Amino acid sequence: MAMADMKPVVVMLMVQVAYAGVNIVYKLAANDGMNLRLVVAYRFLFAAAVVAPLAFFMERNKRPKITWMILLQAFFCGLLGGSLGQNLYLESLAMTSATYASAMANLIPGMTFVLAISFGLERLNWGTRAGKAKVVGTVLGICGAMLLTFYKGVELDIWSTNLDLMHRPKGAAGAALDRPETSRLLLGSMLAVLSCLSYALWLIVQAKMMETYPCQYSSTALMTFMASIQGVAFGLCTERDWSQWKLGWNVRLIAVSFSGIFGSAMSVTLIAWCARKRGALFTAVFNPLMLVLVAIAGSLFLNEKLHLGSVLGATLIVCGLYVVLWGKGKEHKMMSAVLLPSKVSIEPESQPTSVVITSTTDGSGIDHPKEHSADTNASN
Repeated sequence: MAMADMKPVVVMLMVQVAYAGVNIVYKLAANDGMNLRLVVAYRFLFAAAVVAPLAFFMERNKRPKITWMILLQAFFCGLLGGSLGQNLYLESLAMTSATYASAMANLIPGMTFVLAISFGLERLNWGTRAGKAKVVGTVLGICGAMLLTFYKGVELDIWSTNLDLMHRPKGAAGAALDRPETSRLLLGSMLAVLSCLSYALWLIVQAKMMETYPCQYSSTALMTFMASIQGVAFGLCTERDWSQWKLGWNVRLIAVSFSGIFGSAMSVTLIAWCARKRGALFTAVFNPLMLVLVAIAGSLFLNEKLHLGSVLGATLIVCGLYVVLWGKGKEHKMMSAVLLPSKVSIEPESQPTSVVITSTTDGSGIDHPKEHSADTNASN
């Protein structure tokens, strides 16, 4: 039972590792001059090409019939969690900075919490310890993410690989590349908030879709197919230079293939499974962990420095995550305890017929056993 409870946690940790890798390759593709709208289009094309065969073979005999409602939900999943959400995020990243956009993305757990309660997917249960734990843990995670982003503190020389895959100039010129223009900061912030709202709505629609279509591979295939059509259409409207669409054996191919296979095909499938098992809030609460992983990966591969604020923020994020998981675990046990008696009460109805042994005496005075069958249900 303990291993079954840990499985969704391990799965979401894998998702956040994949998302951290996507952020790194996004930076590399942008540094190479690739149009990020095309990254989104190619990302979902790769994802659809990978997950569609898996869905066909692995869920061929258990896939429910596709209805117009499922297609509509898949369309909005592809829009909110795919083409629109990703383009909003990347546009805000371009107008602000990678660190600022990543920090704003940590509003997702709070937004998802409010939306999940509004749509009846979660209960606040403020009067219980589990309900308080969900609220406190969500707030701790958001505060930790903001602390990690906006407070640096002293520089910590924990390790140094001296590796910078982006090959940025050192000193003031390199630092200037990461500073956003003041005039674009407000618009970039608004786009970042809209991106968070889009992602939170996607988690809600995804959880609803999995109630009527509980096939994670097929639902991911439908979503990525819709997102690829939307992403390509938007890319064609904004980028007419065909040389930008060409992919060679370079960092651009690595970026779109990695983000498509691991960031969408694998991650969305795992998120769909977790959303069906534990709900939308459970999947959203892991999102601040990505910022910690990006900070570690940046220090290892992009020669970015770790600071005291990073360590303190990461500690708060992990504590908040643990508190929410504790609350969700308590809720899960309470729900199981409520459902268990109803299952037990059904079992006596299917009890086999009992056999009663009596005895009769013939004229010789010898007892002979005799069997009488009696239906236990009829005797009640």
